[in-house]
Amino acid sequence: MFSKIAKRSFSASAANAHKVAILGAGGGIGQPLSLLMKLNHKVTDLALYDLRGAPGVAADVSHVPTNSTVKGYNPDQLAEALTGADVILIPAGVPRKPGMTRDDLFNTNASIVRDLAKAAADHAPNAAILVISNPVNSTVPIVAEVFKSKGVYNPKKLFGVTTLDVLRASRFVSEVAGTNPVNEKVTVVGGHSGITIVPLLSQTNHKDLDTETRDALIHRIQFGGDEVVKAKDGAGSATLSMAQAGARFAGSVLDGLAGEKDVIEPSFVDSPLFKDEGVEFFSSKVTLGVEGVKSVHPLGELSNYEEELVKTAKETLIANIKKGVDFVKQNP
Repeated sequence: MFSKIAKRSFSASAANAHKVAILGAGGGIGQPLSLLMKLNHKVTDLALYDLRGAPGVAADVSHVPTNSTVKGYNPDQLAEALTGADVILIPAGVPRKPGMTRDDLFNTNASIVRDLAKAAADHAPNAAILVISNPVNSTVPIVAEVFKSKGVYNPKKLFGVTTLDVLRASRFVSEVAGTNPVNEKVTVVGGHSGITIVPLLSQTNHKDLDTETRDALIHRIQFGGDEVVKAKDGAGSATLSMAQAGARFAGSVLDGLAGEKDVIEPSFVDSPLFKDEGVEFFSSKVTLGVEGVKSVHPLGELSNYEEELVKTAKETLIANIKKGVDFVKQNP
């Protein structure tokens, strides 16, 4: 008991003491994500899990002098890795190869995410779950269905990480406009693949781009992942930029859990926005708080062009979401 109190007193306050578990910590995203989470001062306990290699990553990352303990866990220790977690990041799964869509990953990653979700529902039902494994449009509903089947589903605690689309939008807009990307805030809504990714350029300072420039920019934001898959030439997909996106979003979730005000990030969540049209999950700006999702923001004013993009996104999302739900029904 004493050691627990002593450990706790290291951190600035109990509000800043958080256990974060990374499932898939040995992979291409998992390793840099583990490092970035070690650098987050709100994290006091970092649990790294994978089928192989997690203890090695943990030993390596543990030498970074920030105020958190790090432990690596093997497959037979998943329960221990999850127990007491406040935030669970799931980058586990296989990456894309050239010519693959995110949807092509479905069969492999769906099973992986389902099994990890079962363990999370059993051992950390109150944790915020941040899903990175693609296809996010389908893997997030898989987690929801598993949690529902175990009677512990809380829509305020489930997030699809779409932050990479937001980072790409900032970067790509700045390249077109000749500005500093740090100052470019672009809201991206919809989902997290191809035509479901809708950057709301009309809500930025760049609403007057000519049609050709705008169309090329939107296409690049939607399919930016393909640039990386192609450049890596069979060696995987975006891992470093994805780790940065995951760490940024996890940081915001931790800020919300710690009670900070006005923490807003877009995320793919169980959303009221288009439920009446049969779209159960949708990404838009979300205010994050101690309970997870504090509020889901409406899309705001859209251009006619963006209205069309959202309409197309919704049609695809309905199918993507159904695919995840059906998978759990058929493979419980």
